[in-house]
Amino acid sequence: MTDENATKPETAEADVKGLTRAQIRRMKRFDNPWQNPKLIWGLSMLLGIIALGVVGRMLWDTDMVFTGSGIPRQGPVGVENLRGQVGTWAHPLGTDVTGKDILALLIVGAPNSLYVGMLASLIGMSIGIFLGFSAGFIRGRLDDVIRVGSDVMITIPPLLILVVFQAAYGDISLTVMAILIACFVWQSPTRLIRAQVLSMRESGYVQMARLSGASTWHIMFREMLPNLVPYLFGSFIANVTTSIVTAVGLEVLGLGPQRVPTLGRVIYDAINSGALIQNLWWWWGIPTLLLAVMFIGLLLVNLGLDEVSNPRLRRL
Repeated sequence: MTDENATKPETAEADVKGLTRAQIRRMKRFDNPWQNPKLIWGLSMLLGIIALGVVGRMLWDTDMVFTGSGIPRQGPVGVENLRGQVGTWAHPLGTDVTGKDILALLIVGAPNSLYVGMLASLIGMSIGIFLGFSAGFIRGRLDDVIRVGSDVMITIPPLLILVVFQAAYGDISLTVMAILIACFVWQSPTRLIRAQVLSMRESGYVQMARLSGASTWHIMFREMLPNLVPYLFGSFIANVTTSIVTAVGLEVLGLGPQRVPTLGRVIYDAINSGALIQNLWWWWGIPTLLLAVMFIGLLLVNLGLDEVSNPRLRRL
């Protein structure tokens, strides 16, 4: 009995130590971004879409996005369409009404959609960083103008303005569409950065930089900007999602680039050609699923970055 009682505290202590070690390992996993599961899964999804565009062009004939080389309305491999035709490996994801290969459309269209979102977000973030730092650090009338301007722009529905603009000017390139969308995604990072700069401008290291004779631009972009990197990454990912949703919304309405395949354009062509009525689910369903994977990947990256940068979001 004595031996058993003597070993119980040791076992309990070992269990406590084991739990503590597990907690420590979990905390290290949160601190290290390359061990955060959400961040890893999100990046894997996004890199998979990029790889689809890069590797897919090497392994698959993407010229089939412009030429109807297959049987129209053919289903994916093993799927029988309304005409009794079974899909083959020549077109593993099926074809549209003109015989264009769906896989080729995805290989070209998915990276294009991601490109528009990332370019628009990058431009919007650049504008937001400059205006947010200027408003929060310099203050004065400049702060009033930037703050009022961002408040006014937030109230304007971007999709409506972009619809009117593109309906007036017709076909545009992917880069032009990204620039147009960027004009409506700079407000959120501007407000976020301004709020953070206002709380940082009176901190000790900023005061020391001022006393040392550092210039205003040096203090803003060399002393304060590195401390805002986690917020900037989170805002960038959120803006990528917003930009892609806006671009897809325009394309589904039949606007945006007319000759460049994107996921939104593929869905528009499917709807416009009656794919829903003809039960050509692979034409619109697979691009929609790929868009969902893209959005989930962006969400997981955003959540992972939040956990890495904000200890209060970590759960043991």
